[in-house]
Amino acid sequence: MEGVLSQRHAILTFLETCPFVYLAKWEDYEVVLSVLSEKKYEEDFKQNLFMIKSLNGQYTVQLIGFCKYNILTKYYAFGNALNVNNHLRNSLRLYDNVKLRLDLCISYVSVINFLHTSPVGVRVMCDSNSLEKTLSQFLLTDDLKIVVNDLDATPEVNESQKGILCGNRALWNSFVAPEQLWPYGGETYDPKKMPLYDEKTDIWKIPDVCNWFLGGSSEADIIKYKLFNFHKSCKNRDPSQRPSAKLILKMYEKIRKDL
Repeated sequence: MEGVLSQRHAILTFLETCPFVYLAKWEDYEVVLSVLSEKKYEEDFKQNLFMIKSLNGQYTVQLIGFCKYNILTKYYAFGNALNVNNHLRNSLRLYDNVKLRLDLCISYVSVINFLHTSPVGVRVMCDSNSLEKTLSQFLLTDDLKIVVNDLDATPEVNESQKGILCGNRALWNSFVAPEQLWPYGGETYDPKKMPLYDEKTDIWKIPDVCNWFLGGSSEADIIKYKLFNFHKSCKNRDPSQRPSAKLILKMYEKIRKDL
């Protein structure tokens, strides 16, 4: 890493902050360099590195190297999953069909299933308070698969704590699961009073993400119709009655096989 970090002239593009993210050149390869931007983000930065190291594989961004406040990962030219529709309308329009779009649903749920059964415990995607925020946490690979990129807010659900809480602020929109909403009306939000929840919050959001991947074609509408009742079960207000990510994956794969 020292050789990489000393070559400041090799940095091509400043991509984003929190942390500082650069597109860099390393031995003729384009890579992404993430650098801790402020001390207040240190714990998030360390958590992200811990998770990437622990889960590094086909479902996560590819780790190349790291040191104390720097993480080097593979560069994904297609960017995050928010760019999918733009790519499919333009540079990838020859590949745009309902099979590929359902494959994106399958790829996404494969990642969620992996997080829910990971070697470091049941993990929840907390940076998912809107469709846009959720999609921004994932990258599109060269072979059009989905991998998770941002893992700094993936708390573990364990039996001793009886659940997790995503952040210290009240959530309010319809994208998040009902159990993530403040249940005490006009009373001032207090995270200490907020009931805990688990990985089933991720399940609630899967239909919205998949429907976005599927798009608005007539062929996609047929798939959505076939999934309607199943997706409705994902939106059950009782988290315990929602299917697991594994079961959703099986359903998507069954429909894909029938296409």
